[in-house]
Amino acid sequence: MVNDPPTNVTLYVRGALFDMDGVLVDSTASDERCWLRWAQLHDMEGSFSIHSTHGRRAVDTVRALRPDLDPYVELRRLEDFDAEDPSGTSALPGAAALLAALPTRSWAIVTSAPGRLAMTRLQFAGITVPHNLVSADDVSRGKPDPEPYELGARKLGLEPSECLVIEDSPAGIKAGKAAGCKTLAVLSSHQIDALVEADWIVPSLDHVFAIPAHDGMIAIHCNRARCFP
Repeated sequence: MVNDPPTNVTLYVRGALFDMDGVLVDSTASDERCWLRWAQLHDMEGSFSIHSTHGRRAVDTVRALRPDLDPYVELRRLEDFDAEDPSGTSALPGAAALLAALPTRSWAIVTSAPGRLAMTRLQFAGITVPHNLVSADDVSRGKPDPEPYELGARKLGLEPSECLVIEDSPAGIKAGKAAGCKTLAVLSSHQIDALVEADWIVPSLDHVFAIPAHDGMIAIHCNRARCFP
Protein backbone atom coordinates (compact mmCIF):
# COMPACT_ATOMS: atom_id res chain seq x y z
CA MET A 1 0.00 0.00 0.00
CA VAL A 2 1.26 3.50 -0.86
CA ASN A 3 0.90 5.98 1.99
CA ASP A 4 3.26 8.81 1.02
CA PRO A 5 1.38 12.16 1.02
CA PRO A 6 1.01 13.96 -2.33
CA THR A 7 3.08 17.04 -3.07
CA ASN A 8 3.73 19.50 -5.91
CA VAL A 9 6.80 18.90 -8.09
CA THR A 10 8.36 20.57 -11.13
CA LEU A 11 10.28 18.47 -13.67
CA TYR A 12 12.60 19.85 -16.35
CA VAL A 13 12.79 17.87 -19.59
CA ARG A 14 13.32 18.48 -23.30
CA GLY A 15 10.63 16.15 -24.58
CA ALA A 16 7.45 14.35 -23.57
CA LEU A 17 6.44 10.87 -24.74
CA PHE A 18 2.75 10.10 -24.23
CA ASP A 19 1.02 6.78 -24.25
CA MET A 20 -2.35 7.18 -25.99
CA ASP A 21 -5.09 4.97 -24.53
CA GLY A 22 -5.65 5.75 -20.87
CA VAL A 23 -3.44 8.85 -20.97
CA LEU A 24 -4.71 11.08 -23.77
CA VAL A 25 -7.74 9.14 -24.96
CA ASP A 26 -10.44 7.23 -23.11
CA SER A 27 -11.11 4.34 -25.48
CA THR A 28 -12.07 1.80 -22.82
CA ALA A 29 -15.63 1.25 -24.04
CA SER A 30 -14.63 0.87 -27.69
CA ASP A 31 -11.62 -1.30 -26.89
CA GLU A 32 -13.55 -3.65 -24.63
CA ARG A 33 -16.35 -4.00 -27.17
CA CYS A 34 -13.80 -5.04 -29.82
CA TRP A 35 -12.03 -7.58 -27.62
CA LEU A 36 -15.24 -9.09 -26.26
CA ARG A 37 -16.57 -9.42 -29.80
CA TRP A 38 -13.30 -11.08 -30.78
CA ALA A 39 -13.48 -13.46 -27.81
CA GLN A 40 -17.05 -14.42 -28.70
CA LEU A 41 -16.02 -15.04 -32.31
CA HIS A 42 -13.46 -17.57 -31.08
CA ASP A 43 -15.68 -19.13 -28.36
CA MET A 44 -13.48 -17.77 -25.56
CA GLU A 45 -16.07 -16.04 -23.39
CA GLY A 46 -15.47 -18.35 -20.43
CA SER A 47 -11.67 -17.94 -20.35
CA PHE A 48 -11.10 -14.43 -21.68
CA SER A 49 -10.09 -11.56 -19.35
CA ILE A 50 -10.20 -8.01 -20.70
CA HIS A 51 -7.34 -7.07 -18.34
CA SER A 52 -5.01 -9.32 -20.33
CA THR A 53 -5.21 -6.86 -23.23
CA HIS A 54 -4.12 -3.71 -21.39
CA GLY A 55 -0.81 -1.98 -22.08
CA ARG A 56 0.56 -4.16 -24.86
CA ARG A 57 0.23 -4.60 -28.61
CA ALA A 58 -2.80 -6.48 -29.87
CA VAL A 59 -0.59 -8.87 -31.85
CA ASP A 60 1.26 -9.76 -28.64
CA THR A 61 -2.04 -10.34 -26.84
CA VAL A 62 -3.30 -12.60 -29.63
CA ARG A 63 -0.02 -14.55 -29.64
CA ALA A 64 -0.29 -15.06 -25.87
CA LEU A 65 -3.96 -16.04 -25.84
CA ARG A 66 -4.31 -17.91 -29.13
CA PRO A 67 -0.95 -18.96 -30.57
CA ASP A 68 -2.83 -21.11 -33.08
CA LEU A 69 -4.20 -18.03 -34.87
CA ASP A 70 -2.47 -15.68 -37.32
CA PRO A 71 -1.98 -12.55 -35.16
CA TYR A 72 -2.01 -10.18 -38.14
CA VAL A 73 -5.28 -11.55 -39.47
CA GLU A 74 -6.77 -11.10 -36.01
CA LEU A 75 -5.28 -7.60 -35.72
CA ARG A 76 -7.02 -6.53 -38.93
CA ARG A 77 -10.26 -8.00 -37.59
CA LEU A 78 -9.94 -6.02 -34.35
CA GLU A 79 -9.20 -2.83 -36.30
CA ASP A 80 -12.29 -3.40 -38.42
CA PHE A 81 -14.41 -3.93 -35.30
CA ASP A 82 -13.16 -0.63 -33.85
CA ALA A 83 -13.69 1.30 -37.10
CA GLU A 84 -17.30 0.10 -37.21
CA ASP A 85 -18.10 1.60 -33.81
CA PRO A 86 -15.67 4.04 -32.15
CA SER A 87 -18.44 5.57 -30.02
CA GLY A 88 -17.49 6.45 -26.48
CA THR A 89 -13.94 7.42 -27.46
CA SER A 90 -13.05 10.85 -26.04
CA ALA A 91 -10.15 12.98 -24.87
CA LEU A 92 -9.27 12.49 -21.21
CA PRO A 93 -9.42 15.50 -18.85
CA GLY A 94 -6.41 17.80 -19.17
CA ALA A 95 -5.02 16.11 -22.29
CA ALA A 96 -5.82 18.77 -24.89
CA ALA A 97 -4.69 21.66 -22.66
CA LEU A 98 -1.37 19.99 -21.83
CA LEU A 99 -0.59 19.18 -25.48
CA ALA A 100 -1.48 22.72 -26.54
CA ALA A 101 1.00 24.10 -24.00
CA LEU A 102 3.92 22.04 -25.34
CA PRO A 103 6.13 23.17 -28.24
CA THR A 104 4.84 21.37 -31.32
CA ARG A 105 7.89 19.21 -31.97
CA SER A 106 8.75 18.51 -28.34
CA TRP A 107 6.27 15.68 -27.87
CA ALA A 108 5.32 12.38 -29.43
CA ILE A 109 2.75 9.67 -28.93
CA VAL A 110 4.09 6.17 -28.28
CA THR A 111 1.20 3.72 -28.40
CA SER A 112 0.70 -0.03 -28.43
CA ALA A 113 -2.15 0.50 -30.89
CA PRO A 114 -1.58 -0.06 -34.63
CA GLY A 115 -1.17 3.12 -36.66
CA ARG A 116 -4.55 2.87 -38.37
CA LEU A 117 -6.35 2.46 -35.05
CA ALA A 118 -4.33 5.23 -33.37
CA MET A 119 -5.22 7.74 -36.09
CA THR A 120 -8.91 6.82 -35.89
CA ARG A 121 -9.05 7.20 -32.12
CA LEU A 122 -7.11 10.48 -32.03
CA GLN A 123 -9.29 12.04 -34.70
CA PHE A 124 -12.51 10.81 -33.07
CA ALA A 125 -11.36 12.20 -29.70
CA GLY A 126 -10.35 15.56 -31.20
CA ILE A 127 -6.69 15.16 -30.22
CA THR A 128 -4.09 16.74 -32.49
CA VAL A 129 -2.18 14.11 -34.43
CA PRO A 130 1.49 14.82 -33.57
CA HIS A 131 4.39 15.24 -35.97
CA ASN A 132 5.90 12.18 -34.30
CA LEU A 133 3.91 9.02 -33.67
CA VAL A 134 5.25 5.59 -32.72
CA SER A 135 2.67 2.83 -33.16
CA ALA A 136 2.72 -0.94 -32.84
CA ASP A 137 3.56 -1.08 -36.55
CA ASP A 138 6.88 0.70 -36.01
CA VAL A 139 8.53 -1.69 -33.56
CA SER A 140 9.42 -5.36 -33.45
CA ARG A 141 9.04 -5.59 -29.67
CA GLY A 142 6.22 -3.89 -27.79
CA LYS A 143 5.97 -2.62 -24.23
CA PRO A 144 7.30 -3.56 -21.65
CA ASP A 145 10.33 -3.72 -23.96
CA PRO A 146 12.11 -0.33 -24.15
CA GLU A 147 12.12 -0.25 -27.97
CA PRO A 148 8.98 1.92 -28.39
CA TYR A 149 10.23 4.67 -26.08
CA GLU A 150 13.76 4.51 -27.41
CA LEU A 151 12.32 5.12 -30.88
CA GLY A 152 10.10 7.91 -29.56
CA ALA A 153 13.10 9.74 -28.12
CA ARG A 154 15.02 9.33 -31.40
CA LYS A 155 12.12 10.80 -33.35
CA LEU A 156 12.38 13.90 -31.16
CA GLY A 157 16.16 14.01 -31.68
CA LEU A 158 16.70 13.50 -27.96
CA GLU A 159 18.29 11.04 -25.58
CA PRO A 160 15.78 9.00 -23.53
CA SER A 161 17.18 10.59 -20.36
CA GLU A 162 15.97 13.97 -21.67
CA CYS A 163 12.37 12.77 -21.99
CA LEU A 164 9.42 12.26 -19.68
CA VAL A 165 7.23 9.22 -20.38
CA ILE A 166 3.58 9.64 -19.38
CA GLU A 167 1.82 6.30 -18.96
CA ASP A 168 -1.13 4.59 -17.30
CA SER A 169 -0.03 0.94 -17.28
CA PRO A 170 2.67 -1.07 -15.50
CA ALA A 171 3.94 -2.39 -18.86
CA GLY A 172 4.33 1.14 -20.17
CA ILE A 173 6.12 2.32 -17.05
CA LYS A 174 8.51 -0.64 -17.31
CA ALA A 175 9.18 0.25 -20.95
CA GLY A 176 9.90 3.89 -20.16
CA LYS A 177 12.18 3.06 -17.24
CA ALA A 178 14.06 0.44 -19.27
CA ALA A 179 14.60 3.00 -22.03
CA GLY A 180 16.18 5.39 -19.52
CA CYS A 181 13.35 7.95 -19.41
CA LYS A 182 11.81 9.71 -16.45
CA THR A 183 8.31 8.31 -15.87
CA LEU A 184 5.02 9.85 -14.77
CA ALA A 185 1.96 7.65 -14.24
CA VAL A 186 -1.68 8.73 -14.32
CA LEU A 187 -4.37 6.92 -12.34
CA SER A 188 -6.84 6.23 -15.14
CA SER A 189 -6.77 2.44 -15.50
CA HIS A 190 -4.78 0.96 -12.60
CA GLN A 191 -4.61 1.32 -8.85
CA ILE A 192 -1.69 3.27 -7.42
CA ASP A 193 -0.05 0.15 -5.97
CA ALA A 194 0.38 -1.23 -9.50
CA LEU A 195 2.27 1.88 -10.67
CA VAL A 196 4.89 2.39 -7.97
CA GLU A 197 7.72 1.72 -10.43
CA ALA A 198 6.98 5.17 -11.86
CA ASP A 199 9.04 8.11 -10.64
CA TRP A 200 5.88 10.15 -10.02
CA ILE A 201 2.14 9.49 -10.03
CA VAL A 202 -0.65 12.03 -10.52
CA PRO A 203 -4.44 11.59 -10.41
CA SER A 204 -4.89 12.79 -14.03
CA LEU A 205 -3.47 15.18 -16.63
CA ASP A 206 -5.70 17.85 -15.08
CA HIS A 207 -2.89 18.07 -12.52
CA VAL A 208 -0.08 18.51 -15.07
CA PHE A 209 0.94 21.84 -16.65
CA ALA A 210 3.75 22.71 -19.08
CA ILE A 211 5.64 25.96 -19.51
CA PRO A 212 8.56 26.49 -21.91
CA ALA A 213 11.73 27.22 -19.92
CA HIS A 214 15.26 28.35 -20.77
CA ASP A 215 17.59 26.68 -23.29
CA GLY A 216 14.90 24.53 -24.92
CA MET A 217 13.80 22.97 -21.65
CA ILE A 218 10.19 22.45 -20.62
CA ALA A 219 9.00 22.89 -17.05
CA ILE A 220 6.38 20.25 -16.20
CA HIS A 221 4.45 21.19 -13.07
CA CYS A 222 2.66 18.30 -11.35
CA ASN A 223 0.15 19.02 -8.60
CA ARG A 224 -0.77 16.36 -6.02
CA ALA A 225 2.03 14.11 -7.26
CA ARG A 226 3.33 11.13 -5.35
CA CYS A 227 7.08 10.68 -5.66
CA PHE A 228 9.06 7.45 -5.75
CA PRO A 229 12.78 8.38 -5.74
